Amino acid sequence: MQNNKELKVRMFVNGQALAGGSINFALAGSTFLGQASTAPSYRFYAVRDEFPGLVPAHEGGASIPGELYELSYAQLRESLLPNEPEELELMVIELADGSGSLSMRLREALIDGPDVVDITHRGGWLAYQAGRKPQG
Repeated sequence: MQNNKELKVRMFVNGQALAGGSINFALAGSTFLGQASTAPSYRFYAVRDEFPGLVPAHEGGASIPGELYELSYAQLRESLLPNEPEELELMVIELADGSGSLSMRLREALIDGPDVVDITHRGGWLAYQAGRKPQG
């Protein structure tokens, strides 16, 4: 049987863990599997304009872009999860190709919070961030 540190899991990231993001360091040594998108059944929210949160949609969902990585359970537990905001929790999502992956989701109770904005149709976290920067 494999050692637990060797077992791998797929992780879809769509915010600060993206390449160049403030917590991408937590994925150092993992395997980048490429660009990916969710199935078109999610809503996407910005929290305090600091990070995004994915939420399964009962209606009005969209496909959300991100990146897919393969990492060990140990790296997930010891490196990535401790760096995620407390407003997020782990879930299993469906990707556009029909396969599954782990991802972070916004806690359901926070969706209607005062600093939470629906950015589902803004083209993903990077496009949302680029649209907020002053032009010049």
